[in-house]
Amino acid sequence: MKRLLKSFKTELRLNESQKDKIRRSLGICRFLANQYIARNIWLYRLYRRGILDEKQRRFVTANDFDKYVNHVLKKKFPWIDQCGSKARKKVFVNAEQAFRRFFKGQAHFPRFKRKNQQNVKLYFPKNNKGDWTIWRHKIQVPTIGKVRLKEFGYLPQGVTIKNGHVSYEAGRYYVSVTAEIEETSRYNNDLEASYHPQTDGIGVDLGVDLGVKSLAIVSDGRIFENINTSSRARRLEKRLRREQRRLSRKYEMRKKKGGSTATASANIEKKKLSVQRLHQRLANLRRNHENQVIHALVEQKPRFITVEDLNVTGMMKNRHLSKAVSEQRFYSFREKLRRKAEIIGIEFRIADRFYLSSKTCHACGHVHSGLKLKDRTYVCPACGYKEDRDLNAALNLRDTKDYRIA
Repeated sequence: MKRLLKSFKTELRLNESQKDKIRRSLGICRFLANQYIARNIWLYRLYRRGILDEKQRRFVTANDFDKYVNHVLKKKFPWIDQCGSKARKKVFVNAEQAFRRFFKGQAHFPRFKRKNQQNVKLYFPKNNKGDWTIWRHKIQVPTIGKVRLKEFGYLPQGVTIKNGHVSYEAGRYYVSVTAEIEETSRYNNDLEASYHPQTDGIGVDLGVDLGVKSLAIVSDGRIFENINTSSRARRLEKRLRREQRRLSRKYEMRKKKGGSTATASANIEKKKLSVQRLHQRLANLRRNHENQVIHALVEQKPRFITVEDLNVTGMMKNRHLSKAVSEQRFYSFREKLRRKAEIIGIEFRIADRFYLSSKTCHACGHVHSGLKLKDRTYVCPACGYKEDRDLNAALNLRDTKDYRIA
């Protein structure tokens, strides 16, 4: 029987000693990641100046830097041993992948890890038999011990756990485990074996013409609204702006009184935490809306799904629409939809980037070159076909032959 890897994430309820140990380990991982990046920045500058030839490495590999940490850096900073070796090594592996992606032209140059970004995670593989044992209300985390769960019964029991991560976000601690489950397990919601196409393919036009009106328009007439225009999101954004102003005023008052802005008082730390929690609530709201839309698209079991290939990087250069485009998370939405379609067996098509889906008449194929962005209704000058602009684009995406399979 086919076995699948599936991840599960939930919040932890830690005691003070466990919190202290995790925070200390996260700080050590962040320190080592910055040491690795600083070392590679130095090598990259030598390479740009022409001091290094083509045969010499432009960056240090994870294995070499791990040896440097074990033989040199740990003698200078003995507290590095307070963090597990596997967690330290995983940080170097991730940073090495970031540099490889940069030299291939797939990503920007890696940046230093800041404390406020909270983008460092602790990696724990399953080395011993008792590691990552899951009960209904607690979990055995390597080097941390038994930890209580905030939500009972969510993590799968009686399955093989490969590895896991512990992270800290906006004052809360989370655990994410990768479990090996059977295809027919009750923990698997995406059954490829039970999938049979029941409807024809659909075309999905992402609502980027105005950037704020809707997230996606489907060829069957369904419209999924932009969650950022909802009253709930607007209230959260209003609260976030207010809290950010208050935080800024606290820094200004500290500066006027002669204090250092590099260190924060207890009140500033509390205000920063409230800002982080509002950011997290907004991100969770948008992520939940994405998941609901994706579920609605695949639950009707179409034969294929066709989406347009958006130039999100180019759209972000428009200073009037960049905020709206970034909040829509178009690339994240497309990648999640692609992975979901791949899991359950739906053919995922990406139309050619230069395909004129909005300007092409769905009835006769005429290209209306004079169509402007403000024209929300498509009227074909050749045959008189009249339809909503976005729905016409979705129909063209559904029927196009100019696509590639992702």
